[in-house]
Amino acid sequence: MKEPNYTLLCDYYELTMGNGYFEAGMADQITYFDIFFRQVPDHGGFAIAAGLEQAIEYIENLHFSEEDIAFLRNKGIFSEEFLSYLKHFQFSGDVWAVPEGTPIFPGEPILTVRAPAIEAQLLETFLLLTLNHQSLIATKANRIVRAANGRVVLEFGSRRAQGPDGAVLGARAAYIAGCAGTACTLTDQLYGVPAGGTMAHAWIQMFDDEYTAFKTYCELYPDNATLLVDTYNVLKSGIPNAIRAFREVLLPKGITKCGIRLDSGDITYLSKKARKMLDEAGFPQCQIVASNSLDEMIIRDILMQGAQVDLFGVGERLITSKSDPVFGGVYKLAAVENEQGEIIPKIKLSENVSKITNPHFKKVYRLFENQTGKAFADLICVHDEAVDDTQPIELFDPDYTWKRKTFTDFTAKELLVPVFSHGERVYPKFSTEEIKRYCAEQLDLLWDEVKRFENPHNYYVDLSQKLWDIKHQLLNEKKN
Repeated sequence: MKEPNYTLLCDYYELTMGNGYFEAGMADQITYFDIFFRQVPDHGGFAIAAGLEQAIEYIENLHFSEEDIAFLRNKGIFSEEFLSYLKHFQFSGDVWAVPEGTPIFPGEPILTVRAPAIEAQLLETFLLLTLNHQSLIATKANRIVRAANGRVVLEFGSRRAQGPDGAVLGARAAYIAGCAGTACTLTDQLYGVPAGGTMAHAWIQMFDDEYTAFKTYCELYPDNATLLVDTYNVLKSGIPNAIRAFREVLLPKGITKCGIRLDSGDITYLSKKARKMLDEAGFPQCQIVASNSLDEMIIRDILMQGAQVDLFGVGERLITSKSDPVFGGVYKLAAVENEQGEIIPKIKLSENVSKITNPHFKKVYRLFENQTGKAFADLICVHDEAVDDTQPIELFDPDYTWKRKTFTDFTAKELLVPVFSHGERVYPKFSTEEIKRYCAEQLDLLWDEVKRFENPHNYYVDLSQKLWDIKHQLLNEKKN
C-alpha cells in the first residue's frame, strides 16, 4: 500500500512554535522530550507498549511536500525562511524507546526524543496518537485474553472501530497482546495476523431453510465448518440442524472437526445445553464459539458460571477499549542542551501533583529477582547513572521517602533501546509474530499479583537518589 503523507497530522501549535523557534534563532537548540502515561486503563496493574513500528515509519517518511508548503503559505503567518526550512526538512535526531510488547507502568519514559527543537516538536502528535492507540488496545486485549484463561480469543471489532487505522492497527495491537487472530483481512495482508471467519446471519437467511444453509456451507468448506446457530432458535432449530449437517456432510468425509457459534442470548445457559446436545450426538470435538458484546468481565463471569465455550470472538469492547477508551500518554520537555553540550534539566509544575514531570535526560532500569526471575521494580535514573547489580541497591518511594528497602541478588536491565541515531534507524524490524512472542515472554516475568483485574499490586516505579535530588532542587527553585 502507498504510504500516506501524515506530515500535517500534527497540532497546529507545533507549526506556530516551530516558526517561533526558527525566528528566535532556536531552530538548532537540542531538546529532550519524553513520552509517558499517568494511569493504567481500567485501573489495571500494567499496560503494554505497542505502536513503535508505525512511529518509526512515520519518522522515516516525515517530509513536507510542495502541496504542504503551499497550504502553509496560504495560512499567512509563516515566514518564507521557515517554509524553506520545512521544504528541506528531514529528521536528524536520536530516539530511544521500550520495545513493542513490553509491560509498562505510569510515570516512566516509554520513548525519548533528542533532536533540534523544531524536529522534536513536530513529532508530538503522531507519536502520541500511535503509541496511545495501540498501547490502549494491546492492554485491553491482554486483559480479555487473561480472562479467557487459556481459551482462544479472536479480535472481531473492525466494523465498530474508529476508522480504518483503528480497525487495522487495533487488530495488530490485539494480536501482539495475545489474541490468536482477527476478522480483519487487511491486517492479515499487511501484518501477518491470521484472519478468519465463516458466516453471518445473512447466509442462513438467504436460503429457504436453516438446514440447507448449513448443509451447503459444510459442502463448500468442510474443513472450516463453524455454523452460526442463533438465527432462529438455538436449541430447537440451530443446533439440531447443525448436528444433521455435520452428520450428513462431514462424517462421510471422515471429518470431525467442526464448530457452532452463539452470538446472542444467555451464553452460559446456551453453551451448557449445546455442549450436552453435541456430545450426545457424537460430536465431542465440536467447538463452541461465543461472541456478542463480550469483554474481560463478562468472559470471567460466564466461565465462573460454567459456560462451555472454547473460543471467544470479541469485538466492539476490545477494539474501542469501551470501558476506558483513553490511554493518556503525554509528550513533555525534559531537558535542553546549551552550546557547550551541557544538559539542562527542565520541569513542568502543576497544582495537580500527578502532572509534575520528572526532569532530565533519563534511562529506565527494570530489576529482576535472580531467584524467581520476576520483575519487582523499575528505577528511573539520570542518563549518566549505571545500576551495578553486583551490589545491594536501596529503593525508596518518591513521594514517601522514608519508605525504603534494600535489595540484593537481582539483575538490572535497561528498558529504553536505541531506535534512531543521527536520523538513521538503528532498531531492527521485527515481525508481528516475533513481537507477540516477546510480549508473552515479558508478561511471564510479572508477578500474578500485578495482573489482577481488581486491586492489583502496585508495581514500584522509583527515582534514583540523584534524579530525586535534581527534581526537588528544581521544585524549590521554581516555587520561589
